[in-house]
Amino acid sequence: MTLFICPTPIGNLEDITLRALRILKEADLILAEDTRRTNKLLTHYRIKNKTTSFNDFNKERKTPFIISLLRQNKGIAMVSDAGTPGISDPAFYLVRECVKENLNIASLPGPTAAITALVASGLPTDRFTFYGFFPKKEKQKEEFVEGLKGRKETSICYESPHRIKKTMELLAMHIPDFRIVMARELTKKFEEFQRGSAKEVFESVKNRELKGEIVLLLHSP
Repeated sequence: MTLFICPTPIGNLEDITLRALRILKEADLILAEDTRRTNKLLTHYRIKNKTTSFNDFNKERKTPFIISLLRQNKGIAMVSDAGTPGISDPAFYLVRECVKENLNIASLPGPTAAITALVASGLPTDRFTFYGFFPKKEKQKEEFVEGLKGRKETSICYESPHRIKKTMELLAMHIPDFRIVMARELTKKFEEFQRGSAKEVFESVKNRELKGEIVLLLHSP
């Protein structure tokens, strides 16, 4: 039948489409990165349906089973922990395998943290590049930042609250005049945008305790 790619809220539970709710109700099975998180969403909307985990640890093992269900004319809904499946999560693997098998895929529109942050950032939106999560290793970080110096478009990355201070310190050292926007807790009660140069944003966050997933947006001065 069809693999439905169903975006879910990135924070505010109201940010889900009527179509996505219908698909989650009608699907024969829901694939979830973390079934505990997905079940909270389903409970909120009083949806009772079967879920199974599909994540980076089991995607290769579970994909043949899912493909077999699709061949049996089953409807499968795939969700991520938050936002649109396939953006920096294991959904890409399953979609690619379904394409190889010529199976039907339906992608529903919905929330994506990168785009949500971009349109409110005040940085240019006509050209942008999404890089996924900011590199973790020091050498890779430095190489990545050096590569940004020659770019003209807005660059977008995700970053963990546990690493953001070190990342901002690195940016302040290597590209202090770059225009930076740090978007945090998007769509939630304590949503925050920090705007300024890399040096200014680092100074504003270096002594704070930051929580929640973060979107970093960068543009050359």
